Amino acid sequence: MTGAPHLPAEGPTPSWRAEHFVSLLSFARPSLGENGAAGWLDDAGVVDAGQPEHLWITCRMTHSFGLGQLLGVDGADALVERGIAGLSRTLADPDHGGWLASRGPGATSDATKQAYGHAFVVLAGSTGTVARTPGAVTLLEAALAVLDERFWEADHQLHLDERSPDWGTVDPYRGVNANMHSVEALLAAHDATGERRWLDRAAVVADRVIGWASGNSWRIPEHFDTAWRPQLEFNADRPNDPFKPYGATPGHGLEWARLLLQVDVAGATPGRRTDAARQLFDRAVTDGWDESGGGFVYTTDWSGDPVEARRFHWVAAEAAAAADVLHRTTGEARYAELADRWWAWIDTHLVDHERGSWFHELDTENRPAGRTWVGKPDIYHAAQAVILPDLPLTGSFAASARAAGPLLAGARLGDSGTAS
Repeated sequence: MTGAPHLPAEGPTPSWRAEHFVSLLSFARPSLGENGAAGWLDDAGVVDAGQPEHLWITCRMTHSFGLGQLLGVDGADALVERGIAGLSRTLADPDHGGWLASRGPGATSDATKQAYGHAFVVLAGSTGTVARTPGAVTLLEAALAVLDERFWEADHQLHLDERSPDWGTVDPYRGVNANMHSVEALLAAHDATGERRWLDRAAVVADRVIGWASGNSWRIPEHFDTAWRPQLEFNADRPNDPFKPYGATPGHGLEWARLLLQVDVAGATPGRRTDAARQLFDRAVTDGWDESGGGFVYTTDWSGDPVEARRFHWVAAEAAAAADVLHRTTGEARYAELADRWWAWIDTHLVDHERGSWFHELDTENRPAGRTWVGKPDIYHAAQAVILPDLPLTGSFAASARAAGPLLAGARLGDSGTAS
């Protein structure tokens, strides 16, 4: 198997980004089975039969292949169609509606209804709709209805987190992570449908998060109770939880910085949220980047000291993406310089040049290590970050890829972790 391409001496170039993007899609190709649900890929890109098929991974893979289709990558369209079909049938709950969190043998199935996963169904449906994939419009309409009717708390103008399989019981936990991805999904839905209400809802959620962050030294409170009061000590005994870790998450500060600027682009309100994006970015970099050894820590305490100092791949991807968008919207050279610096670190430490894709987790010495993240189940953060600089800036990646046109025409998916 051929791995991901090496970064050229002159730094990230359009040709390198194109090759890298297609190599990521090629690595991910085996994930979508015949039933359209995504398996969990190991370090070599082989489906781990011991893992269930996850809703969020299926959606992210479908979305990523959709970007490939919009950019002209040969072979991506069939995978988007397979993913849309899988979401419409395999992972849909035939008894209670909505979507299963995961599907697998016995206890590995999870029928709970999670806003996080449902937001990604909206994202996949939106990208499929933009790509004109059969069944995507119907999927998107259904997913938007569920997100609105089952998860949106109108009194708080935010999404609740989780409900029981039959929808009857609402978990008291509330969280920002699901709302962050709901903002991303609603921006995509606005671009796919033209309906202003989804953009307006994304903007309302984004502004709530700005309010919390600005009052907390720009470290975003992640966990809340039913009344949406911050619970700053939540999961203090689970600092490395993959979805609900204790403390501040610098990677989310970076991701929110990008999303705030995309909200402004989508809403034609340039500059409205730029200062907040800068503040979130600078706080995340100050707290999260290890100046001595390189790499972003996963979490910090509320003073900015590392709690979980291991490095997760998605944080570096979001750092590079946020720096690119800030450079484009502000014109400040420091952001471009940081992006180039981080891409060099990514290429040295995260990119697997032998087997493909990116190592998902490194230890504090920047060596591959899988305690929280085993294998390479996700290309979404990496694929978006690597292709972003060559796309026009819009509210969503699908709209940006549509506007860019088939700039990767002639590329086609390989059978393993490489373009051919």
